Amino acid sequence: MKTLYVKFIVVTVSIMLLSSVLAFILSNTYYQQKLKPYNDEKNTTIALEVAAFAESHPSINLEEYLENLSTVGYQLYLVNSAGSETYFGAPFREQNVADPVVKQVLDGEVYHGILHFPQETFVTGFFANELKNTIGVPLTHDDKQYALFLRPNIDLLFNEMHHLFAWLLALTIAFSIVLVMFSTKYLVQPITKLTSATKQLANGQFNVDLDVTRQDELGKLSHSFLTMARKLEQTEDTRKEFISNISHDIQSPLSNIKGYTNLLENEEVLPAERKRYVSIINDEIARLSTLTKQLLLLASLDQNEEIVKKKPFNVGVQIKELVRTYQWQIGEKGIMLSFSLPDVVITGDPSLLNTVWDNLLSNAIKYNREHGRIDITLEEREQSVVVTFADSGIGLSAQEQERIFDRFYRVDSARSRTVEGTGLGLSIVRTIVHLHGGEVQVKSTENEGTTFVVELPVQS
Repeated sequence: MKTLYVKFIVVTVSIMLLSSVLAFILSNTYYQQKLKPYNDEKNTTIALEVAAFAESHPSINLEEYLENLSTVGYQLYLVNSAGSETYFGAPFREQNVADPVVKQVLDGEVYHGILHFPQETFVTGFFANELKNTIGVPLTHDDKQYALFLRPNIDLLFNEMHHLFAWLLALTIAFSIVLVMFSTKYLVQPITKLTSATKQLANGQFNVDLDVTRQDELGKLSHSFLTMARKLEQTEDTRKEFISNISHDIQSPLSNIKGYTNLLENEEVLPAERKRYVSIINDEIARLSTLTKQLLLLASLDQNEEIVKKKPFNVGVQIKELVRTYQWQIGEKGIMLSFSLPDVVITGDPSLLNTVWDNLLSNAIKYNREHGRIDITLEEREQSVVVTFADSGIGLSAQEQERIFDRFYRVDSARSRTVEGTGLGLSIVRTIVHLHGGEVQVKSTENEGTTFVVELPVQS
């Protein structure tokens, strides 16, 4: 049983057979406990009525009467005190009534053979065609003593029906097996396709085709699989883009450092030029250092949440101190800064959250216009605080807003170096905010400005 199809058929047929056996056992038990006493009582009444009729009509021919009675569905055995015996109706499979039983009935007692038929055999007494499986009653006719044994002739009563039931049972089992085979194929086919799609996915083929129109669990599974495939494809694209970006961001400064280092080896370089080359090299080294630190921070945030060391601190005071450190850059660009930062205490990692405010404020300055505007607000709500950084800068398009938090994504798609940056800052922002159980959103209009809204729980 290597395939699910074969397993399902075998299990289903096994269940059908087991159910049939259990049903037969329960039915047999019910017969032994309930129906057997009822049948014994019913047939005892019939036998007594037959004997009473014969006794009340001494002039009738007893054998003809019993012969006629056998034609309507009974097997009878008549024996007198002299031991002369006569059978009426279909023959018994076993003529096994004991002599003491015959004497007992001749003496006037009723024999309850149906009620006391042995239960050890697995065939119910109702179908056991044996002489001891009868009702025995005393009968007096024409001043002669008889013992009359009677039981229903099951073969006669059910001669037509048991063939019909046999055919019905056989056809039911045959149709059940055929339908199970087809229904199993219908159920297993999506799993087979899913298995094939899994192999394609393992080989890097993300464009798989599955039936997601089904409304059952398999349809939901196929839909979830396709969703996973799309996300894996996006992850693979992101990985490739990440490698490309990081290669560029590392290779470019290294190339500049190498080029200007070669220039410094020229002894004819003037002191002013040498000083400018050294300054450029230092700037490139600083870029590499910043990039490395941000990559290490992202790796730490991705792999270990224990990096977050939470404690209560005043977030309003923290942002005010950060604003003071950027005051000279704000003044240099002639930016008008306004803020509303009340004293609010939250529980979080002060160092990491300071990185969040640092990135948002530096971006607001970096992408702002000359003599632009920055508004910073801190609002306390019931269970959270909302920090807003709004600027009047270049703004973002709808497509840019969708990707602004992706790693290495820069608004200046041509990789213009007029605005310095690694493309990792906002990705770090989102990661830190999520680790604190918060959310960050961006609202922006091109050429009008951008607003970042960070909501953090007071107790995270």
